[in-house]
Amino acid sequence: MGIPRRIIQTNKTNALTPLAQASAANLKLLHPDWDYVFFTDEEMVRFVENEFAEHRDTFLAFSEPIQRVDFFRYLAVFRLGGFYFDLDVLLGRPLTELLDSVSVFPFEQLTLNRYLRSHYKMDWELGNYAFGAAAGNPFLGAVIDNCVRSQKDPAWLKPMLRGVRSLRRTEFRVFNTTGPALISRTLAERPDLAAEVKILFPKDVLDRETWHLFGDYGVHLMSNSWRKDGDALWRKLANKLDALSLAAVLPDSVRLGPVRTVPSTAIAGGRASAI
Repeated sequence: MGIPRRIIQTNKTNALTPLAQASAANLKLLHPDWDYVFFTDEEMVRFVENEFAEHRDTFLAFSEPIQRVDFFRYLAVFRLGGFYFDLDVLLGRPLTELLDSVSVFPFEQLTLNRYLRSHYKMDWELGNYAFGAAAGNPFLGAVIDNCVRSQKDPAWLKPMLRGVRSLRRTEFRVFNTTGPALISRTLAERPDLAAEVKILFPKDVLDRETWHLFGDYGVHLMSNSWRKDGDALWRKLANKLDALSLAAVLPDSVRLGPVRTVPSTAIAGGRASAI
């Protein structure tokens, strides 16, 4: 069963910034005969209570608002089917040719996560700013299960946070509990499901101009509105540290070449092994 003609977006309230209004209008104009579904924070809570009562406590227990939004987007697409888009994504053409897919995720970027690289032999991440899936999609179900596990099983989460500098710990905790690192780990752990995940890889993953693109359909503008406002010096320092970390691991990625495929690893007894 393919992906239904539905677009899902969320925001704290119905009051949208000019960029958010442009994103919503862009998606609607490109898909005039599609169902468009929008949730505010209050509507998200009601949806979870009505459709996923078993996950209500987990949803409310996430400490960062963005974690709840991340978790919700998986739940909404799992139940309704369709495409989710952040409100800073703009498309250049319709998504019609992706409707025959079971699920679709974008390539995000090369990863800084040491555990993904060493344990799963995966030097890149999926994005969660935009994705599509059929209702009840098994891979999305596994992502939901891992969001729950990241909250309830500290020992399972701990390896993904190794080497994270205290300056970025909150952000990287988000990435690894509900964000791109979480869904990337799920892909690596579940080769039985990964084969049906269509990933919008660029031709050259080493080219940073190809990062944060929804294939050749559109672009993620990376407004990062979920990040807390902070000192400009702090942000500049954090970005510099990330650049240094990427420079340290980039030679390993260069050796792998410009092309990536779905990982073929399986977890047996807690260790990664090639299939």
